[in-house]
Amino acid sequence: MVVLAYYESGHYLRAASPAYNFGVALGSYIMIFRGLTVKRLLGYLQSTPRGVLTFAGILVSMIALIDWRVQANVYFGFLYVFPMLLVGTVLPWWQLATVAIVCTVLSEAFDPFPFALVTDLPQGIMLFCTLSGTAFYSREVSVNRRRELENLQKIEKEIAARREVEEQLEFLIQSSPVAVLVMSTAGEILIGNSAAHHLFRVREGELIGRNIGRYIPALSRVPSVEDASQTFRTEMQCRGERDHGDIFLANVYFSTYRTTMGPRLSALVVDASEDLRDRTEYGLEQLKAGSRMLARAVSHEVRNVCSAIGVIYENLARNASFGKNQDFEALGSLVETLKKVASLELREGTRNFQAQIVDLNEVIDDLRIVLEPYCAESDITFHWEIPEKLPPVWADRHSLLQVFLNLIKNSQRALAAVDLKRIDVSVVIKNRIVSMKVCDSGPGIASTENLFQPLQKGADSTGLGLFLSRALMRSVSGDLRHDPQAPGCCFIIELAIAGIDKEDHG
Repeated sequence: MVVLAYYESGHYLRAASPAYNFGVALGSYIMIFRGLTVKRLLGYLQSTPRGVLTFAGILVSMIALIDWRVQANVYFGFLYVFPMLLVGTVLPWWQLATVAIVCTVLSEAFDPFPFALVTDLPQGIMLFCTLSGTAFYSREVSVNRRRELENLQKIEKEIAARREVEEQLEFLIQSSPVAVLVMSTAGEILIGNSAAHHLFRVREGELIGRNIGRYIPALSRVPSVEDASQTFRTEMQCRGERDHGDIFLANVYFSTYRTTMGPRLSALVVDASEDLRDRTEYGLEQLKAGSRMLARAVSHEVRNVCSAIGVIYENLARNASFGKNQDFEALGSLVETLKKVASLELREGTRNFQAQIVDLNEVIDDLRIVLEPYCAESDITFHWEIPEKLPPVWADRHSLLQVFLNLIKNSQRALAAVDLKRIDVSVVIKNRIVSMKVCDSGPGIASTENLFQPLQKGADSTGLGLFLSRALMRSVSGDLRHDPQAPGCCFIIELAIAGIDKEDHG
């Protein structure tokens, strides 16, 4: 409408002021492209670079053709703004400047009026600045839009990944058999999984908001994490209490940390009551078994003494002068009673150390975990010569560990006074027997005549360790013996390979 009114007024557009020409161009641009919706325009801008350049080339050709064929008093140079707007989305700045120059040259080439330097040069400069400025503006808008889209996609991916991680973490927490708790500095429980509700005997969902001091008082005394130096990552064993008052032993692994919402305390709680009962029961059975073995040894010694007294009593009984002596007869009754007591066999308990099929590789791993730090404290070097694969054997796992520990303690005492402190553990398999040899670099044993006898006269210790160790091995059809040929002090533990009757070994 602006162009038609201007055309009808009888004035030439080229003779108007530059500002007026730009206003006419802008009005014509709005008028021509008013039928294009924003959705279509965005569709063009989002198309492939080749499509955008093709469409822009078609528009430039059409504008140039119209400018060439239409002989009217109208300036068509402003129409090149739209193709410049398109190419600005895909081309770099120097190519945009080149296209702007081409469009300016086309506009001046098809101008029906003769070239006048005074009027055409400023008009060409204005058109070039308009076209290039439009293209540069379109380029910056397009680049910023692509950046925003990339950032938006990145944020959406991060949100999706964070949501997936949160869902996995929530599933892990809720499905964990270990009680998981998160508390505030005041001890208020913020998060508690199903295992925590089951541990404390609380109905699902009712644990949130309660104070942890009601269930695990030790956690309520953990200092705040306001100071970074007071951050804790540790474990402890303490007393816990269920909702209805039952007491249990709790292994607690906890850490403190800070969030934007304030300091937090997270904890993993495991009910260790069963382990405590098992350890206590096993220790009691072990004490009973050791006591029975010791009682057998004492009974054996008493039987020997009673046999000697009995022989002397019989010899004295042949003398007629003692025949009617009441004290002598009382002595005879006492000897008979002692013989009966010494001859009593102690019955096995209901749960003795019975031989089971044991994976020797796992036992060796447990030994390394227990013994290596133990010897490192005494500066003792441990050397292992263990085959990669060991067969299963008849043994009692805990008894075997205790026998090894007893041998290592004996070696530790022997190595205290020597410079070279070394313990070698090797395993040899021969004739369906697994022989585990434990040797140290100590001075050795001077006399081995009564090595496995308890309560020896003049001994440095009671001798119960070796006696009980051999008794434990023999109770599972194994054996413990001393190797006098090896340097230092060497003991051999023999175990039968599983698969043969353990009654055939021993």
